[in-house]
Amino acid sequence: MDGSYQVVIGSFLVFQVLFHMVTPRLSARLSWGYSNLSASQKTEWHSRCVSTVHALIVGGLALYILWFDDDVNRDRIWGDPRLVKVNIAIASGYLINDLVLLLWHWKTLGDRYFISHHLAALYAYQYVLARGLLPYFANFRLIAELSTPFVNQRWFFEVLGVPRSARLVVLNGSAMSISFFLVRIAVIPSYYRQVASSFGTAAFHRLGLGPQCAWIISSVALDILNTIWMYKIARGCWKILFRSHMHRKTEPSKSF
Repeated sequence: MDGSYQVVIGSFLVFQVLFHMVTPRLSARLSWGYSNLSASQKTEWHSRCVSTVHALIVGGLALYILWFDDDVNRDRIWGDPRLVKVNIAIASGYLINDLVLLLWHWKTLGDRYFISHHLAALYAYQYVLARGLLPYFANFRLIAELSTPFVNQRWFFEVLGVPRSARLVVLNGSAMSISFFLVRIAVIPSYYRQVASSFGTAAFHRLGLGPQCAWIISSVALDILNTIWMYKIARGCWKILFRSHMHRKTEPSKSF
């Protein structure tokens, strides 16, 4: 079996252990409000904890590759994919793990957008794992995971009943919106400039029609989903900031 697929299997098993064994135990010890959650809320809590761990690992490694892996950055289509394949394999194991959880706990976790996102990503990633194609572009997509911890933290605050006007909630909401925009939306022009610059080159033609279609279709699909999510996040952040502002304006009047 190819080493990359062994990493996929290992990643899947590790995230399963984190979901079923590690997260419940640590949450019960470290979180003051965890014991009061319902069974369905605990299921989503565990899922989001695992999601945060995954995001920090693959997002951090993706940044390292982007900054320091000269072979990948020099040849974006056929550069040495060894480290990228490790990162993609970890991400793929997590996506399979999350798909299993989404389907098994559909009433609690089910979301058609997440299903579409995971399937589109796995479809594209298998070309990287099987043939080492497009390492730069595959790695670039993983930087988007750096916004995920803030998205999950927003849910944690909400389920624990922390007021939306609380300073930590407002700060996290702002960080979530800014990070999501920077790593998922603001990079879109730069990403597609790199895509366009590769069109028509000898390296591009060597890919073949299948990988070319997988590359473009999955990229467009993921960016449409990211744009939809950005719209929802921006609306939510605006509401929180507006309520916080109104709360500060009305607070002095209450003291008289």
